[in-house]
Amino acid sequence: MVKDLFERIQNNKGPLGKWASQAEGYYVFPKLEGELGPRMKFHGKDILNWSLNDYLGLANHPEVRQADAEAAAQYGAAYPMGARMMSGHTDAHEQLERELAAFVHKEAAYLLNFGYQGIMSAIDALVTKNDIIVYDVDAHACIIDGVRLHMGKRFTYKHNDLESMEKNLQRATKMALETGGGILFITEGVFGMRGQQGKLKEIVEMKKKYNFRLLVDDAHGFGTLGKTGAGAGEEQGCQDGIDVYFSTFAKSMASIGAFLAGDKDIIDYLKYNLRSQMFAKALPMIQTVGALKRLQLLRDNPSLKDKLWDNVNALQNGLKDRGFNIGDTNTCVTPVYLEGSIPEAMVMVNDLRENYGIFLSIVVYPVIPKGIILLRMIPTASHTLADINETLSAFEAIREKLVNGTYKKIAEATTVDVS
Repeated sequence: MVKDLFERIQNNKGPLGKWASQAEGYYVFPKLEGELGPRMKFHGKDILNWSLNDYLGLANHPEVRQADAEAAAQYGAAYPMGARMMSGHTDAHEQLERELAAFVHKEAAYLLNFGYQGIMSAIDALVTKNDIIVYDVDAHACIIDGVRLHMGKRFTYKHNDLESMEKNLQRATKMALETGGGILFITEGVFGMRGQQGKLKEIVEMKKKYNFRLLVDDAHGFGTLGKTGAGAGEEQGCQDGIDVYFSTFAKSMASIGAFLAGDKDIIDYLKYNLRSQMFAKALPMIQTVGALKRLQLLRDNPSLKDKLWDNVNALQNGLKDRGFNIGDTNTCVTPVYLEGSIPEAMVMVNDLRENYGIFLSIVVYPVIPKGIILLRMIPTASHTLADINETLSAFEAIREKLVNGTYKKIAEATTVDVS
């Protein structure tokens, strides 16, 4: 008899799903209420929020709110109603693409309705079964899922490890000579969990020795890094060496959607071969017109990025001065590494939220190794020094409880459902 497809699903909820009965609604799928910003409500209580990707504080900027409202009034939520190739193409989409391309110093750009599906589809479109993909083992899930679509060979290198990169480029080169294909190298401008920049400058330098094309996911770098905010490539002085540049609007642009940028012939190819866009609804006018306003503010107001980095430096330096391990982040992403079990992590985060009014993201195994708790904070231009000092004091208090075993005792006394 054929096994019921759902039997495995019902018996094995997965490494995160097994905690659902205890965690859902609080630790995962939490509901934040109130106006987006550093101060919101969680379970009816006021909290200081470090878990929004609104880097430049544009989500509630009055000009942004006005642009969004006027676009909604003029076009509604549906327009344009169709895929761009068939019926969803507008002057606003073309204008946004021109401005984005100019901003990131590329010849052309192409809008995507969603970042996750967009980069997956871009990877799929850029390679054939004869081509080889080389990518960072710590790449974001959207990249990993895009690589899974690839019918040819793929090699992973150790995270940000130059020796491992070169070793795998050598393997890829040998394989490509056999298949008659090319090589696509994929990395991130900023790794969103740990906060390190990808080694873009060094990777671009490797092009002198190996023949490959470079795709960079710069979701966390766009708007936050570089003299003008054009991202990690500008920050490292190697933007020209990035063949296909990707970023999302879900971070610095405080919206939804994404774009790809590169040489015009490559972008033209993607326009006609990117399945996630060819067969999906165009980015609605609310997001398109709103993105034009956001890009204008990002481009014309460098003080937004300056304020962001004032807060980043104050938070990160404050943590380091107090002996916290924040790894080797060199971006806005601020991880704090502590030692403890998953139950201890749950108790600690509950204490942070209920007794200190601090809300942030918690990351545990299997995303990171067992025995490590990662508390990830996203500073924004909207935070204040008072917010930062309040958070630093709370962190000192929870570390003491973790070290002296308070959280462990509470966790041991709590029934944990891991079935």
